[in-house]
Amino acid sequence: MSTDTKEHDARLERAFANQARKRWRRIKDLLARNAIGFGGVAVILAIVLIFFYLLLIVFPLFQPAKLESGRTFTAPAGTPLLLAMEEQREVGMLATAGGEVEFFRIRDGSPIARIAVELPATPTGFGAGEDRTGIFGYGLANGQAIVVRHRYQVTFPNDKRLISPVLEYPLGEEPVEVDPQSDALRLLTLQVAEDTAAIAAITDDGRLVLANLEKQESLLGGGGWNLSSRELLPPQGDIAFLLMDKDQRELYAVTRDGHINYYDISNPADPKRVETVRALPEGSEISALHFLTGGISLLVGGTDGSIAQWFPVRDDNNEYSLKRVRGFDPLPGAVQAFAPEYNRKGFLAADDQGNLGIYHSTAGRTVLVRKVANSGISQLGVAPRADAYLALSADGLRFQRIHNEHPEISWSSLWGKVWYESHAEPEYLWQSSSADNDFEPKFSLTPLTFGTLKAAFFAMLFAVPLAIMGAIYTAYFMAPPMRQVVKPVIEIMEALPTVILGFLAGLWLAPFAEVYLPGVVMLLLALPLGVLVAAWLWRFLPGSLRRHIPDGWQAALLIPVLCLIGWGAIALSQPVELWFFGGDIRKWLTAEMGISYDQRNALVVGLAMGFAVIPTIFSIAEDAIFGVPSHLTQGSLALGATPWQTLARVVILTASPGIFSAVMIGLGRAVGETMIVLMATGNTPVMDFSIFQGMRTLSANIAVEMPESEVASTHYRILFLAGLVLFMATFVFNTLAEVVRQRLRVKYSSL
Repeated sequence: MSTDTKEHDARLERAFANQARKRWRRIKDLLARNAIGFGGVAVILAIVLIFFYLLLIVFPLFQPAKLESGRTFTAPAGTPLLLAMEEQREVGMLATAGGEVEFFRIRDGSPIARIAVELPATPTGFGAGEDRTGIFGYGLANGQAIVVRHRYQVTFPNDKRLISPVLEYPLGEEPVEVDPQSDALRLLTLQVAEDTAAIAAITDDGRLVLANLEKQESLLGGGGWNLSSRELLPPQGDIAFLLMDKDQRELYAVTRDGHINYYDISNPADPKRVETVRALPEGSEISALHFLTGGISLLVGGTDGSIAQWFPVRDDNNEYSLKRVRGFDPLPGAVQAFAPEYNRKGFLAADDQGNLGIYHSTAGRTVLVRKVANSGISQLGVAPRADAYLALSADGLRFQRIHNEHPEISWSSLWGKVWYESHAEPEYLWQSSSADNDFEPKFSLTPLTFGTLKAAFFAMLFAVPLAIMGAIYTAYFMAPPMRQVVKPVIEIMEALPTVILGFLAGLWLAPFAEVYLPGVVMLLLALPLGVLVAAWLWRFLPGSLRRHIPDGWQAALLIPVLCLIGWGAIALSQPVELWFFGGDIRKWLTAEMGISYDQRNALVVGLAMGFAVIPTIFSIAEDAIFGVPSHLTQGSLALGATPWQTLARVVILTASPGIFSAVMIGLGRAVGETMIVLMATGNTPVMDFSIFQGMRTLSANIAVEMPESEVASTHYRILFLAGLVLFMATFVFNTLAEVVRQRLRVKYSSL
């Protein structure tokens, strides 16, 4: 074969090989492009799915309450005084003025049992304790009272649930002598605890008497109740309502024209009237009165349909006075009855036109108002689980199921100041749980959002100057060999787990900063000043010495300077604290400046979280500055600009989109950081911008409380709402960063 033929064949092989490589390259490019495109779409889809999943969990919080179609049946005979039902909504109870208690099946109104209370005299008054205790009592014409409790025994004969109603006498079957003068008891209120009981009554002649009982037990078993009775200061006006709180500490004697006589009976030996206030304006009358669950707040209903909440508020002198805390949307008619929910701060109200209202006190929310009867509702009872009600009117007894899962949620309860029970004024509070069933949940997201922004602010205050200035020096002034060492080292810092940083911040940095607080503060101030002084002194060194240090390596000389400054600041900490702050700077801050010091505070969080954010901001900003085209800097220098002028007027402006993106991405990470703030903040949801106070952030709150929250509960869904708020915050930050970056890019692209 000739040489020309061989060369021709070789050229053909090379051509075929080149074509094959080009085809394979096109295939790889296509695969890479499709893979990157698919990955981008998948990321966007995942984010959208996360967003909609959060919405799915949060959405039920804002669903309105609903009533199922109910049923009405004939009410038991007798003048009704109290209406209630047991937990399973199978058995209802109606106490009558004649001393008889009727138990009936709720499904059809058929009677179960009719039990007569053993009354030694004619009943003249009636009163009930807290609804969930089942306690009620009759006042008698001879000044005595008999106390009864309705209870329900649950058995399972033949694996079928059977609920049997029972009447008990918690103070014994013998009546209690409330009034030593044996006058008829017109109004009655009572509370029975495990070892104490109290009964207050208005007699026929207008006196207010109080009987306290204390349980006595002998060593041989048995025992009884020790009784002491006294007459209280006469209330102002003709009393129409009488109420006592469940702890037997407060007594309210209320007139129909709106005067509330407030008594402190916490000391049985010295009960006293605290004050008398007017609850309604002139021309209005009180038509219904009841305690909210817990016995702290009074629900006051007027003939004009108004509904208001009152409770005692303590002032700076530790004195209590009654305050009107909030009002609710009025009912169309005069309020006739209240029924508080057993385990949360909601209640039902009914008027004389057959309207039913569902409310929640903490949320300040009118959940639902609906006409459920053709005539006025005289008695109202709510199921212990707040999922049904019984209403008695001239039409009969009406039973209806309620769907009202999350009444605690409103804009004001989540983001506004709320006046909680036993607090002196409205506040932003987060306190999601307590061991007491009377607890009022405090679901304000405001202190958590404030804590998130506070932690991010102090972290960025520490991180941004160091990261950006370091990026500028590294990219523009530092020698390439030194940059090749410094940049990877700082970027490796980002791989350090934040749980390690949080551990070090909480267990080492926080105690260290507390012991050496003056030194830490001096260190933060002395380091930048020391660098400036060292740079100024560098100018006065002999030229021969300075020339031995290559350009771009001068920063290495600052390492011993910074170490010396750090050692000096910490060494001077205790002498400075002794000389200027009396040996205890924390005590001095509290006494002289009114600033309390929490060991795990914003200073510690700022240092630790700033350390975590610095690598992110530094890396992105350094790449942006280093990526400025060299012809721009060289052209500026060639035109006579100094390196600093070139940096300020060319490099920084050209790199500004990347620098801004670095800051916003760092801010997004600081806002969403969990482990550092979880371990180094103290997790106290307070709204105090002091650098020496802790905080609780949204992310840390989710991490702390999610494992303990009940699935699908209000608490559980609010934690997801906090996650949605974080999601939206980071979305807004990133969107804003991208918009500003694009505008900066367009503005400075002509440089």
